[in-house]
Amino acid sequence: MTSLKNKTIFISGGSRGIGLEIAKRAARDGANIAIAAKTAEPHPTLPGTIYTAADEIVEAGGKALPLLCDIRFEEQVEDAVQKTIEEFSGIDICINNASAISLTPTLITSMKRFDLMQQINTRGTFLVSKTCVPFLEKSDNPHILNLSPPLNMKSKWFKSHCAYTIAKYGMSMCVLGMSEEFKEKGIAVNALWPRTAIATAAVQNLLGGDEMIKHSRKPEIVADAAYEILIKDSKTFTGQFCIDDEILEQAGMSDLSEYSVEPGADLVPDFFLD
Repeated sequence: MTSLKNKTIFISGGSRGIGLEIAKRAARDGANIAIAAKTAEPHPTLPGTIYTAADEIVEAGGKALPLLCDIRFEEQVEDAVQKTIEEFSGIDICINNASAISLTPTLITSMKRFDLMQQINTRGTFLVSKTCVPFLEKSDNPHILNLSPPLNMKSKWFKSHCAYTIAKYGMSMCVLGMSEEFKEKGIAVNALWPRTAIATAAVQNLLGGDEMIKHSRKPEIVADAAYEILIKDSKTFTGQFCIDDEILEQAGMSDLSEYSVEPGADLVPDFFLD
């Protein structure tokens, strides 16, 4: 497959950042995008709502369905998926992009925050995937794509933020298990993770402000890599833990400098990659 034209994508947490860029990249082909996210009213420090995201998707060339949905709640996910089916008559791609982050050591991680990360990252990914699978089965090239890292069991990735690592690795373990479980159904299940820090509001607010942004890549690099994964044959490309720049290099891109926020600046590596 060389295009996502008329394909229907269900994406969690797509109102801003990487999720929105992935949606807009697919929209350039004429894809249908269902955005299942919590932000209906403007946030004081984070840009975008499901409605502004829908406007950007339409402007990029796609069709959009904004869905107010908290993926912690089963009935809300089921309702959002059903509304997607009613609007677009099917689902071809499920993208688990929604995520909660708290880079705190054990003794100052509240159980409320621990539970939130587990509920959104691990449980939410499991729930959204599970709910979409019966409809993905009917697609001719079905994909599940989780925005989660390779499973790297070195202790340094646990020691400073054990709770967050557990929650993100839960998403990755969904890839490990579901890719094999759904292989006979022809449903690809893969993970995608950035090589470097990505210039999003979350990175700016949580990881170092404007200085960090200067040493980051634009979210378009993850969107372009996601696109390359989603147009692959779901029957032959599954169970992969992909890194954004590797996917683009395999697609024939040798110069990735256009993705740097500040050309020539040293890039800060992301978590979980040696």
